Amino acid sequence: MQELTHYINGEHVSGASGRFADVMNPATGEVQAKVPLATVEEVNAAVAKAAEAQKIWGATNPQKRARVMMKFGALINEHMDELAELVAREHGKTLPDAKGDVQRGLEVIEVCMGAPHMLKGEFTDAGGPGIDLHSMRQPLGVVAGITPFNFPAMIPLWKMGPALASGNTMVLKPSERVPSTALRLAELLKEAGLPDGALQIVNGDKEAVDALLDNDTIQAVGFVGSTPIAQYIYSRATANGKRAQCFGGAKNHMIIMPDADMDKAADALVGAGFGAAGERCMAISVAVPVGQETADALVERLVPRIEALKVGPYTAGDDVDFGPVITAASQARINGLVQSGVDQGAKLVVDGRDFSLQGYENGFFVGPSYFDNVTPDMDIYKEEIFGPVLSQVRTDNYEDALSLVMDNEYGNGTAIYTADGDTARDFAHRVNVGMVGINFPIPVPLSYHTFGGWKKSAFGDLNQYGPDAFRFYTRTKTVTSRWFSGIKEGGEFNFKAMD
Repeated sequence: MQELTHYINGEHVSGASGRFADVMNPATGEVQAKVPLATVEEVNAAVAKAAEAQKIWGATNPQKRARVMMKFGALINEHMDELAELVAREHGKTLPDAKGDVQRGLEVIEVCMGAPHMLKGEFTDAGGPGIDLHSMRQPLGVVAGITPFNFPAMIPLWKMGPALASGNTMVLKPSERVPSTALRLAELLKEAGLPDGALQIVNGDKEAVDALLDNDTIQAVGFVGSTPIAQYIYSRATANGKRAQCFGGAKNHMIIMPDADMDKAADALVGAGFGAAGERCMAISVAVPVGQETADALVERLVPRIEALKVGPYTAGDDVDFGPVITAASQARINGLVQSGVDQGAKLVVDGRDFSLQGYENGFFVGPSYFDNVTPDMDIYKEEIFGPVLSQVRTDNYEDALSLVMDNEYGNGTAIYTADGDTARDFAHRVNVGMVGINFPIPVPLSYHTFGGWKKSAFGDLNQYGPDAFRFYTRTKTVTSRWFSGIKEGGEFNFKAMD
């Protein structure tokens, strides 16, 4: 049985608490490793080491920090297959999906190679007689990242890249369900030239999280996970005087207008609804066709596509569309919600509850399920299922469909499929959701923009990656200066004063 470690001061360090969590193989249901759960003392010691390292790293000029990011990006590319294998083995997603996980994180590192530009201040010459003003962006110090299980590479990279490129040091607590990828990334960062201690990996549960939130040295906290935990972390962090950006749950809708290309819309819904077993905060979980004919046409196209999906372990290669969910508890919860949809009157068009795979009977597999005639009062509509379940809510007109999206408590992502530019423009301007797709099902912005939702999907004023990340991980200092030597009253130049 492999026993994993923390990563402290550039070295793998065994846990001292005597407490461990099981790291599962979701495809087989077997324990494949144990990960230590840190004590408060271990967390505080890691933070102290990070504070020491920050004195050196923060004083390193931005161009040299950018060169570390360049080397790090090259190493990620070089080790892409290895990193994808780590992701797939612990999470269960397919290898192509796992490579996408790493790739989307790498793209943020590529933006961090331009850190000198992102960290530039501003300058005003002669704001008054002999007075100049300039601003500078300075690192916060030591920051923390708390990341979820569903993207073991991408979200840690979203956190560590901008934080480190800005001159901070970071203590990262990855999900204890998928710790190996973060540990490997830390090794690659050291190889890229990051000083020891600038990135600390502390594995743990709520005890470790609370220790980070309560540690006075930690200046900012970035989190991704469920909404209740996001609210908890945001409240506790800000109460302790820290900056916080906490991203929570989602219930993403896709509106399908009568003029949409139904085949393209159906393909988009299958990929966005069932990819990665639905364990994505940007998954489309609600299809909203406008008009009964549109809804009927969508059912006709979706059913054969959904029934053709192949579910299996990542070791099956490209012949699998999605893998298992993360735990047996998730599997039971998803199947229970599907049953609640049946009990509450929705029409279960495709039932994935009884899915079983020969040789993997103990794996955490859930087949794809598709509901029609769902209403907003049903549990399958109200709750974030985080599984391979697509619900269809029929509406009579565009305004009803738009209201459905706008009235939902979540505001992460949404999409519309239409051939009408005026409808698309109206939707983009009016909808109260942070990320909008037009004929695009999962509107995750490219890494030089920024990622973030509205309403109960996000807590904090600044988003992840892009320009917002550099604003979040730095504070602005503005200097007003005036030099008296060389200037006489009245503005006449005194050459002698310059000698």
